[in-house]
Amino acid sequence: MFDLPLYSLVPFISQRLLLETDFENEADNAERMAKLVANEPRLSGRVYIPKVYHELSSKRVMTAEWIEGVRLFDKEALTASWKGKRRQGSPGCQGSSLDPPDRVEVVESLRGKIVEERLKPHRDSWKGKDGKGGLGLSLKDVMTTMVDLFSAQMFLWGWVHCDPHPGNIFIRRLPSGKPELVLIDHGLYVHMEPDFRHQYALFWKSLMTFDNKTLAKIVESWGINNADIFASATLMRPYAGGDMTTSTEIKKGLSGKEQAERAYEMQQKMRKGIKSILGDETKWPQELIFIGRNLRIVQGNNQFLGSPVNRIKITGNWASRALVESPDLSWSEKWANFGRHMVFKFVLLSSDVVFYATKVRQWLGIGGGMEDEMEKQMKHIAKDFGVELNHSVFEG
Repeated sequence: MFDLPLYSLVPFISQRLLLETDFENEADNAERMAKLVANEPRLSGRVYIPKVYHELSSKRVMTAEWIEGVRLFDKEALTASWKGKRRQGSPGCQGSSLDPPDRVEVVESLRGKIVEERLKPHRDSWKGKDGKGGLGLSLKDVMTTMVDLFSAQMFLWGWVHCDPHPGNIFIRRLPSGKPELVLIDHGLYVHMEPDFRHQYALFWKSLMTFDNKTLAKIVESWGINNADIFASATLMRPYAGGDMTTSTEIKKGLSGKEQAERAYEMQQKMRKGIKSILGDETKWPQELIFIGRNLRIVQGNNQFLGSPVNRIKITGNWASRALVESPDLSWSEKWANFGRHMVFKFVLLSSDVVFYATKVRQWLGIGGGMEDEMEKQMKHIAKDFGVELNHSVFEG
């Protein structure tokens, strides 16, 4: 749209998409993610990755365990009252065995004596006799688990699932009454090298503390000329800590003109401004295109559920903490980052003020959730620049 010099991304994107059709690759990704989750105490027991049956899989076919669960987009089933037994989770939680199909019915079906018969057992007793029960879960707990998982992928492991849309996420209820997130479809991943992962964590931390000097240094190493616009694109809201030079330059010399003329001239300046963001295509970390996709889809998931969590705070906290915990850093670096992390946690409290203010407005019915407000701000800023953003721009 803006003639950005991103031609070198085409082979990278094509390669990633081709890997999605290689089911041996998907099986390897799934097993790798299962091991990473199992070894992280903050996620083990909260996240589940389906088992893969290699003896029944190939490059063109992958066989994994059957998953019982509720799709993320079914808010009513997620939150309706639990009508199952106390201290009992929903079917399949924590990898527990499922009731097998009736053997006789399966044999009869294979012989053609039963046509279009439901062979999968009914496993919805937890919905109660009227069938109106649900998992009885808190949407805040569900989204916290999701943001924790994808933040750990980005900042701690450098192994990022890039297609976390609601169709690839199932939710189950644990015996404790807490949610268990099941992540499927592991074909599309990107790997972040340790140096880039540390840079990206520091970039996020700098966003939260308005450390413009560090921001500019990092994005310049990525071949990006304009830190403000890139920061806004990452946060998916206007970056409040910048120097506003972009906005000032675009609006320069437009006062006193007719609205249509102003809009046209601003649009032309905006096109030139965006085109100049990327100064050196060869420095651009190609993984950012898919990391941005992950961030946007997770934001969309949070927005769909009513913005139950402060996603930016959780993400920023993981970024800062990763700079303390990463095994790739020296002890001296970890200790230095630990002191900064403790200070950073106090800084994060300011984002809670904004979050809870939007929650009050949402509860009173005079505003949307935090994600809705962020989207409105982005559209408003874009309109000031003479650019109309439709809803599809905010889709993953």
